[in-house]
Amino acid sequence: MGIRKNTIKIKTALISLSDKSNLRPLLNLLKKYKIKIISSGGTYKKIKSMGFKCLEVSKFTNSKELLDGRVKTLHPKIHSGILSVRQNKKHQKEMKINNYENIDLVIINFYPFEKVLLSNSGHKNIIENIDIGGPTMVRAAAKNYNDVVILSNTRQYENLTIELNKNRGSTNLKFREKLAEEAFMETAYYESKIFNYFNQKSKNLFPIKNIFSGKLVEKTRYGENPHQKGAIYSQNNKQEIIQISGKQLSYNNYNDLYSALSISKTLPKNKGVAIIKHANPCGVSININKVKSFKEALESDPISAYGGIISCNFKLNISLAKEINKIFFEVIVANGFDKKSVKLLKKKKNLRLIDSSKVEKNFKFNFINKFNSILVQDPDTQHFSRQDFKIVSKLKPTNKTLNKLIFAFNICRSVKSNAIVITKDYKTIGIGSGQPSRLDSCKIAIDKMKKFQKISDSDEILAASDAFFPFVDGIEKLVQAGISAVIQPSGSKNDKEIIKFANQTNTILVFSKTRHFNH
Repeated sequence: MGIRKNTIKIKTALISLSDKSNLRPLLNLLKKYKIKIISSGGTYKKIKSMGFKCLEVSKFTNSKELLDGRVKTLHPKIHSGILSVRQNKKHQKEMKINNYENIDLVIINFYPFEKVLLSNSGHKNIIENIDIGGPTMVRAAAKNYNDVVILSNTRQYENLTIELNKNRGSTNLKFREKLAEEAFMETAYYESKIFNYFNQKSKNLFPIKNIFSGKLVEKTRYGENPHQKGAIYSQNNKQEIIQISGKQLSYNNYNDLYSALSISKTLPKNKGVAIIKHANPCGVSININKVKSFKEALESDPISAYGGIISCNFKLNISLAKEINKIFFEVIVANGFDKKSVKLLKKKKNLRLIDSSKVEKNFKFNFINKFNSILVQDPDTQHFSRQDFKIVSKLKPTNKTLNKLIFAFNICRSVKSNAIVITKDYKTIGIGSGQPSRLDSCKIAIDKMKKFQKISDSDEILAASDAFFPFVDGIEKLVQAGISAVIQPSGSKNDKEIIKFANQTNTILVFSKTRHFNH
C-alpha cells in the first residue's frame, strides 16, 4: 500500500520544550525516520544528555542568544523555515539565496505561565514566564499547516507516532490541519491567561473586549435533556470538585451541585446541611448536631428531597452516612468523608460522592450564554452582618431573633426568585420558589410548613423574602399563618404601608439594604 496523497515527508524538526516529559520515545521516533533535530537552551542540553544528535539553534542561525535568552528563536532563518510555502517558487528561490532550509516539524510547549500564577511567586517572575518565541513559532507552524506539522502539547506525541509509522515518516494533510486547530487553541488559551492576569491586576471588571477560557473537565452524559450535549470546563486549572465514587455526573447534577455549594459555603464553618432539588433548596439546617441537622433539613420537605442532592458543610462521618443511606439521593457533597462512611455509601454504585473541601468560596464571575451573547456579573457572595439591616418596626427583635432572621435571609438569596423562606430556629420549615407572583410563593411556603411541620402557638416562626413586598397582601398572608417576624429588602413605594401593617399586627419587620434576586 502506497503513501496517501497530501503527505509531507519530515526531514527537519525544531524542538523547544518547557515540559520535557515523555521525550525519549519521541526522540527515538525521530531517530527511526532519520529526522534532523534543532533545539535550544534547556531542551538542547536535555536531548544531548539523553544521547541523541541535536544541532543548537545558535549554530543553526549563526546568531548567539541575546538578552538573557529572551531572543533565541526569533530569527529569519527559523521563521522562514517554518513559514515557507513549499509549492511557492518565489519562496523556495528566496530560501535558496539566503541558504535557509525548511523546517517540517515544530514541537513546542510554553513557559508554565499558569503554574507560576498559582505559585504566587511575584510580578517579576510572572512577567519572565510570558513565553514569546514559543507561541510565535506555534502560530507560524499552524498557519503553514499545509507544509508543517505542529505539536503543541505532550498528548500529541502518541498520535505523531501512529501517523509516521502509518505513512513511513510522512504526515497526512488532515492530520496536520487538526494539529493546527489544537495549536491555535493552545496559543489562544495561553494569551487569555496573560490577559486575565493583567485585567485582574488593573481591576477592570468589564473591558472593551473580553476573553473567557477554560479546560475541559469532562463531557457530561448529555445536557439538560437527552437530545442535548453538555460539558464542563474549569477556569482556574484546579481540581476543586473531586468525585470519590458513583456514576458520571450529568449536566443537571452539576447545576444542582453548584446550587448546593452556593448555600452550604455560606453557612457557619463545619456546620450545616442543605438539600437541593432542581437547583432549589428543599431544606437547610445549621444544627450543631450533624445527624440532627440532616434530619431537620429533610423534614423541611421530605417529598421534594427524594432523589436530590445533599451538601454538608463539614466532613461526613459514619453516623450521618447511615441516616443518609436510608433514603434515595443522587449526589452527596461534603468537605471530605471518613473511611467508614465511604465504604458504606459506595455500596450504592450509582450514588455520587463529591469531596468539596477544595472548592473556593469566592469566584470572579457568573455567566449566562444565550443567543450568541454572554451576560456577566460578579457573584452574590456578600457576607451579611447586622450593619446590612435596619429594624423598621416598633416591635424590636432580640439579638437571637435577628440572627435567626439573617439566617433565613441568607438561605432566601439561593432560592429561585420570587422566593419566600419560612424558618424556625436555624432550620427551614417552608420554602416557596420560582413563582411569577410573590403572593404565590408565600402560599407555597405556608402550605409546605403546614404539610410537614407541627407548629405550636409558642413557636417563633420567621420569614424572609428575597425582594420587597409590592403590596400588603404578601406579608399579610404570612402573618395570618403565624409568622411573627419578617425580613425583606426595602425599595417599594409601598414600604410605609408594609411598616404600618407590621406595627398594626405587632410583627417584627427588618429591612435589608440590598436586594437578592436569584433568577
